[in-house]
Amino acid sequence: MNTESFRRLPERDLLNLTLSSAIRDKATVSPGGVPLARLADGVTFYDVPTHRDDRGSVFEVFDPRKNWHPDPLVFCYCFTIRPGYVKGWGLHKLHEDRYFVLSGEMKVVLYDVRPESPTYGEISAVVLTADNRRLMNIPRNVWHADHNIGGSEVIIINFPTIQYDYASPDKYRLPIDTPLVPYDFKGAKGW
Repeated sequence: MNTESFRRLPERDLLNLTLSSAIRDKATVSPGGVPLARLADGVTFYDVPTHRDDRGSVFEVFDPRKNWHPDPLVFCYCFTIRPGYVKGWGLHKLHEDRYFVLSGEMKVVLYDVRPESPTYGEISAVVLTADNRRLMNIPRNVWHADHNIGGSEVIIINFPTIQYDYASPDKYRLPIDTPLVPYDFKGAKGW
């Protein structure tokens, strides 16, 4: 049907025609604003308030006294991702990652392949931003990929639960377009 034919349809027919092809949005948050999507089992967060005044801001990054995570702080490093790029898929057998975004905006996509997990086989995603700072852990044996969805470089601090082993890194990789993970980054670049 061409554009002119659409214009000649009675208003009600055009409404019904377009609605019959539409897909209705699913609820993503509760009436109280709580996200409805399930995350991979074992993912936890610690919200970090930012305190601002006319000089700037200050925020904590990690304080073991908060008892957010049972493992001690043993290693820390920083990484960046350019706008539109993806780092992943990665998995760790021996340790958890603990992310904190210093600046920028990224989506962390998780694929839970742990047979004993209640979220086995599920994909979940979380957006981490400098506007809503928080610590996030990624459990062992969960594939994850980090996608910069903002317009500037994202800067992340990671506090893994073990020190980096230069001789035998605890890092397993799959390409971002692998058919083994049911997720599409829609042409984003990365590896």
